[in-house]
Amino acid sequence: MTKGSGVRLFVILARRAPVGVIFRRGPSKQVLLIRWDAGDVRFEQGQWFKGRIYERRCDLSPSGGKLIYFAAKFKGPLHSWTAVSRPPYLTALALWPKGDTWNGGGLFASETVIMLNHGPIAEPPAQGRIPRGVLVKPLNLPPGEDDSIYHRRLVRDGWRLVHEGTATYRKDDRPMWITIDPPTLFVNAQPAGSRGRVRLEMRIVGFHERGGPWELTEYRVVNDERILLDLGRTDWADWDRGGDLLFARDGRLYRLHRADLGRSEHNPADRAVEIADFRGLRFAEKAPPPAAVRW
Repeated sequence: MTKGSGVRLFVILARRAPVGVIFRRGPSKQVLLIRWDAGDVRFEQGQWFKGRIYERRCDLSPSGGKLIYFAAKFKGPLHSWTAVSRPPYLTALALWPKGDTWNGGGLFASETVIMLNHGPIAEPPAQGRIPRGVLVKPLNLPPGEDDSIYHRRLVRDGWRLVHEGTATYRKDDRPMWITIDPPTLFVNAQPAGSRGRVRLEMRIVGFHERGGPWELTEYRVVNDERILLDLGRTDWADWDRGGDLLFARDGRLYRLHRADLGRSEHNPADRAVEIADFRGLRFAEKAPPPAAVRW
C-alpha cells in the first residue's frame, strides 16, 4: 500500500447490529466521525474534531447507538478526555477529563455497562451525566496506551491472539520509530458457515512511521492449504456479518464477496468493490441535532 492521499480510515463494527463507525483521519490532526449503516449501505457524516482521537481506545455499544472515545487536544482546559456520545456526533453525553495519554478510553460490557479505563475507581463524569440504569465501572487495566483496550476488544469480537510480537525502538533516522519483528499476529475465522477454515490474519508490524500511519498493519486471508489473498499493508480489515471481507486503504472502503476468495483463476482483490470514497472531504463545523445530545 502506498501512502496515497494521506487519508486513513479505521472502523469499529457493532457486534449485534449491522452498524459501524468510521474514523476518517486526514490531515493528521483532523478526524471526521461517520456512521455506517451497513444494511442499507448508507453513510452519515457527523462532526469533525481538530486534535487526536485514539480510535483503538474507542468502542461501540452492542447496538451501535453509543460511542465511547478517547481524545486529546494537548492544550487546556482539558488536554485529554474520555467521552460517551451518539455517533456520528462527538458532543459528549458524559465526559471524564484525563490530563495525559496513558490509559483512557473504555469498553461497553453491554448496552448499559461502561467499563472506563481511567484507573481503579470510576469517578462520576465532570461534564454531562449518567442516566439511571446505566452503570460505569473501572476497567482497571495496567498502565498502557492502545494495546490494553484494543487487544481486549479484538478478542471480545472474535479475534484470537496467536502471539505477541517483539518491539525494537529506533533512535536513529530510520523511517519507523518502533518495529515489531516477529509481528504481533491476530486471526479471525470467517463467519457464516466457513467452519473456521478461512481466516483473516492481521499482523502488527510497527508504529509511528514517518509520514505514515501510527500503527502499521498487514492483512491476508488464508485457509488450511494456502494464502487466498494477501492485502499487504492495509489500514483496516474485518469480516461483515455474512462473511464478506471489508477493508480500507487510502481513504476508501471496499467489499470483497466471500465467494470470490476461493477462486484461483484471478487475483481476488481485483473483484473487490469500492463502496465509499472519503478522500475529498474538508473540515466543516456541524452542530449536533437534538437527538444527539440526549441519552
